[in-house]
Amino acid sequence: MSTKASSSYGSSSIRASRSGFSASGSQRPSRPGQLDQAIVDHLSGGMDPQQVSEISHVSAASLLNRVHRTQDPAIVQRVLTLVDREGIDIIAELWSDADADSLPGILWRLYTLRSWMRRDSAVISELWALGEPVDTAASAIVGVDRPLIANDIANTADSILSGAFQGDFAVALERAGAFCEVISLGIRTQCRRRQKASADAIGSPSRSALATQLARSLHSAQALHTTGRDFIHGAHLWRQDSLE
Repeated sequence: MSTKASSSYGSSSIRASRSGFSASGSQRPSRPGQLDQAIVDHLSGGMDPQQVSEISHVSAASLLNRVHRTQDPAIVQRVLTLVDREGIDIIAELWSDADADSLPGILWRLYTLRSWMRRDSAVISELWALGEPVDTAASAIVGVDRPLIANDIANTADSILSGAFQGDFAVALERAGAFCEVISLGIRTQCRRRQKASADAIGSPSRSALATQLARSLHSAQALHTTGRDFIHGAHLWRQDSLE
């Protein structure tokens, strides 16, 4: 899965008071996870890249910090569905250019992963079965103990992201990383099967057409593998107190 666009199956110092998320000045934001309209206006009109970078880092840290301090399930739910309410484009403008080894870059990948998992849950459940035909350590890390159907994929997506805000952030990243690795393996397995089936079948797609389809799928598999590695590296940085 590309960090700036979905894969082919869905088809990489500023004060906290200047965060891109509204706050009431109390211990909790009055509109948790709601982008400040001034930030939206600036982004739409174009901002200096350095300003965008500063805002992206501060907004990511502010969002994570505020949700970690609350036990209010309504606040957690609003942050979980941030992309659903704000739209992916605005979030992308704020976080998608951030480095993979930064907090905004990791949050961008988590939100994008959740959106993709919920949108294409049926396809992804099939890829999970190919990549994890029997339970292995990957299933244990992701937190599943049975074959995943479409509804399970959507629930797992929410569980990973909500775990990032309510639980151990590094553990959530490791879950996301293991999930990406399994789906990447599932795509590669599917490609091998399609290639073999095409060779044996009568009236199969032309060799060039199949090669193009397989190349796109393998590109998606590699992108997912890279994203999985980003999550694992992010977990390491978090434990070292170096993810900013």
